[in-house]
Amino acid sequence: MFSTILSGDLPKGKILRLLLLVIVLGLAFAPFLFPGVRALNTAATICIFIVLAASYDLLIGYTGVVSFAHTMFFGIGAYGVAITLDKAVPGWGGVLIGTGLGLAVAIVLAFVIGLFSLRVKEIFFAMVTLAVASAFLILASQLSGLTGGEDGLTYKLPRLLSPAFKLIDEKVLGVRINGRLLNYYLVFWGALGLFLVMLRVVNSPFGRVLQAIRENQFRAEALGYRTVVYRTIANCLAAAIAALAGVLMALWHKYTGPDTTLSLTIMIDILLMVVIGGMGSLYGAAIGATLFVLAKNYLQALMGDAADGLSAVPMLAELVHPDRWMLWLGVLFILSVYFFPTGVVGKLRRSEPGTQNN
Repeated sequence: MFSTILSGDLPKGKILRLLLLVIVLGLAFAPFLFPGVRALNTAATICIFIVLAASYDLLIGYTGVVSFAHTMFFGIGAYGVAITLDKAVPGWGGVLIGTGLGLAVAIVLAFVIGLFSLRVKEIFFAMVTLAVASAFLILASQLSGLTGGEDGLTYKLPRLLSPAFKLIDEKVLGVRINGRLLNYYLVFWGALGLFLVMLRVVNSPFGRVLQAIRENQFRAEALGYRTVVYRTIANCLAAAIAALAGVLMALWHKYTGPDTTLSLTIMIDILLMVVIGGMGSLYGAAIGATLFVLAKNYLQALMGDAADGLSAVPMLAELVHPDRWMLWLGVLFILSVYFFPTGVVGKLRRSEPGTQNN
């Protein structure tokens, strides 16, 4: 049964399976295992970025396409819902219309970019996507009447997803069953469904052609595959999934702004997630996103505790001061690349003889 759900792509290796099982169960039961607003927000963010990182891995890991416009599609999905709910149609109708508009715009833009740019060499395509993404960020920041400008948009969600909604009055295992909890499980199941769809894609004949193009584009063309067509379709598919991840982000945060969806910082974060987990593996994207979001959310707090514990040693206390958390995050990334050059999944595959790509 699990093999069918995972499109025949069962993770190879006991350690990898255990790690992925911990992630899935931890996210599935996060509201009950880790009560608190911050923990729930971290879990929802992990779900969203697993989808976003995995969709980017469809391009860079499976197809060999380097794009810096992925956050643009993420932002388009988020802004589609935000603008519709804020300016036009409230409630579930606004969510559906905004999702459809965001998907349509993301796919059309991805098609145009792919059609005109994927024929050029990789570095030039990367520069084109960076220019388009930067232009879109500036546009979103300046169209204050539509997008809210730098301040972004704050909007009302359907009542079913609001904290004021109560499904039942009594708590279950100490957790109130309200709209916030329902919103979390909408994000969780939405992210899980999108991840399984991507697993199906990469394990289909289409996905194997993408991998062949990544390995040797000229050989793939010699075999009769039109690489530009396949790469354009992959670009549109990745853009659509990124837009849907943006929809989940918009529903969870009830706020959409340039800094939360369109910034280059998010693009760099996505790239780090894919590299840490291991390119060319959707499971690697899931592991990388989980590790990165946890480090980003809790490293500063852990360093604060360490600084308090080392208060008797002034030099060490200053070294681990919470204000230096970005420095140590960079150090951790350098160490991860040095000790795991093929990512966490690549390292686990080599550590267990007999395992294959997953």
